[in-house]
Amino acid sequence: MPRPCRAPWPVGVAEALAGLGGPPTALPADWPYRQASHTVRAAGQDWHLQILGQPLGQAPTMLLLHGTGASTHSWRALMPQLMPHFCLLLPDLPGHGASARPAQDQGLSLPGMALGLAALLKVLRLSPDVIVGHSAGAAVAARLCLDGGAAPQTLISINGAWYPPQGVTGWLYSPMARLMDLNPLAPALFSWRAAKLPLMRRLVEGTGSRLDDEGLHWYQRLAANPRHVGAVLTMMAQWDLLPLLQDLPALEPALQLVVAEGDLAVAPAQAQRLLSLVPGASLHRVGGGGHLLHEESPTAIAALLGALAGRPVPR
Repeated sequence: MPRPCRAPWPVGVAEALAGLGGPPTALPADWPYRQASHTVRAAGQDWHLQILGQPLGQAPTMLLLHGTGASTHSWRALMPQLMPHFCLLLPDLPGHGASARPAQDQGLSLPGMALGLAALLKVLRLSPDVIVGHSAGAAVAARLCLDGGAAPQTLISINGAWYPPQGVTGWLYSPMARLMDLNPLAPALFSWRAAKLPLMRRLVEGTGSRLDDEGLHWYQRLAANPRHVGAVLTMMAQWDLLPLLQDLPALEPALQLVVAEGDLAVAPAQAQRLLSLVPGASLHRVGGGGHLLHEESPTAIAALLGALAGRPVPR
């Protein structure tokens, strides 16, 4: 049973959290850590947010942002190790999982997602000490900081997608994604195909990762949802990393780049290039594992996150 992140809270925060709704109706009853799920209204949409771990003020607050096509489920195996040491905030990105799709497609762009997250944090009256982003979630985290929506001490990127991706996912960020986004039948067609276990296994293995059947199961569930798939396609059609790359030298939080040597979705060399772009950035190479490193090796990654956040987490 997860421990919710609750009182004592600073003045104002308790009132903000008291107004949170229960789990979104779109969230399945068996979803990981559903009992810690809330519905939060911010930026004109309903967000799915999980709050776990220690009370604010007794431990650092860590915001974890999943990557494209994923959801809060992707952090599930890290929670037992992280909960005793952090207050954890896990949102589903706009349109993903059980978070509603923004009214405008711009809300699924990189600056649009960052703006929405800033509004979410404002409603919660919380400011994370550490932000962890996986893949595209790392880019969203950086945009959030650059635009003034959050001011953490540390930003930790796990296989961050800082440049146009390579490998099995590369084609999705091409004009093909834009064409698919314009086709109203594309989400249903993609859902029908991707929800099949053999195809899902091939998609995951194409990123250099190997998940067990339980890990694949959650992605199958997401892929079977045309609403989720439609938002993902729109996100990819809207994605533009060039402005972020131009602004990254001004990033203030300490940037920690965690890279899996076996990542086939995001070339590990991207992180090396970023070292010369972001002053003070540090690179941490992890042998073995692919793009979904945190799901393949949760014990090791939870310990590394704790160390990089200045809060040792026993293995």
